[in-house]
Amino acid sequence: MAEELILDTTLTKAEKYRQLLPQIEALTTGEPDLVANLANTAAALRQAFGFFWVGFYLVKNDELVLGPFQGPIACTRIRKGKGVCGSSWAQAQTLLVPDVEQFPGHIACSSESKSEIVVPILKDGQVVAVLDVDSDQLNDFDQDDQAALEQLMEQAASWF
Repeated sequence: MAEELILDTTLTKAEKYRQLLPQIEALTTGEPDLVANLANTAAALRQAFGFFWVGFYLVKNDELVLGPFQGPIACTRIRKGKGVCGSSWAQAQTLLVPDVEQFPGHIACSSESKSEIVVPILKDGQVVAVLDVDSDQLNDFDQDDQAALEQLMEQAASWF
């Protein structure tokens, strides 16, 4: 596949995910490098949806460490159970936050972030990383995002 996304901007969000996910799969299939796959996935999600920030945090030495991302500079390390990312890691489940200011212990890496979804990547039952997607709009994520991003992160587990 050429390193180009084919995106129809007239589609609904769910339809865009259905169009995008096979393209990400084609882009990452056969590529053994974790960083390359995470970087292209973050770029594809940001390009397709215009999210404020899209990136990965990798579990290293009992903390989340910033990995490939697209967007403004970000927090470098997050402890387990802290903020949305650390809470998603601790609970090993997706967290969809309509208003980050209402999330207890939210870590404000950027004051422009208003809503967030964090999806863990599980390998052999353990969280190895999380996908973090931030929006500069309140209540920007829904069940369509959650279902598609969980499906994508199931696929991403094979990269680890």
